[in-house]
Amino acid sequence: MMQHVLGLFIRPDKAWRQIRGERSSSGHTHLTHTLSLAAIPAVSAFIGTTQVGWRPANGTLVLLTPSSAASLGLLSYLALLLGVAAVGAFVHWMARTYDATPSLAQCIAFATYTATPLFIGGLAALYPHLWLGLLTLIAAVSYTVFLLYVGSPTFMDIPPDEGFLFSSSVLAVGLVVLVAIMAVAVTLWGLGLGPTSAG
Repeated sequence: MMQHVLGLFIRPDKAWRQIRGERSSSGHTHLTHTLSLAAIPAVSAFIGTTQVGWRPANGTLVLLTPSSAASLGLLSYLALLLGVAAVGAFVHWMARTYDATPSLAQCIAFATYTATPLFIGGLAALYPHLWLGLLTLIAAVSYTVFLLYVGSPTFMDIPPDEGFLFSSSVLAVGLVVLVAIMAVAVTLWGLGLGPTSAG
């Protein structure tokens, strides 16, 4: 897994060819990759919000209670897994339109590897700062979109022009999934399931 993660940042075209060549990998292997990468933002946020904290406009250090941070971390972890699974399911469904035959597990792996910059970018949560988080998010989303457009034709084994249309469809669904996750988060916050300060 780590060689693919590193390869996606150094030589994405080569990494995608290697990932495609491993289509025979078991569903268990793909699931392990997804579970591992999705844990990075949740664990980083738990550490950052309970050990480092952040200072709002009034300058007072804010830390979350471990139980509150753990609950939010678990919810965000589950949301990431559901988001990746939803995008993977859509990729699997769309693949039939292009006469591609990857399994559902392989499509979820594709969604996982495409979202790798977002997962790695979650390390920024170790130091919860608004501008650091915002800049990291912009960079991670930009590179995720790049990986999607580079990887789709290779992974699906389709021509580049069809790959562009495929990638655009996946991107649109990914944005819908992201908005849905944000809407659920706001709703839960409104119901009183928001963070609890330690101080």
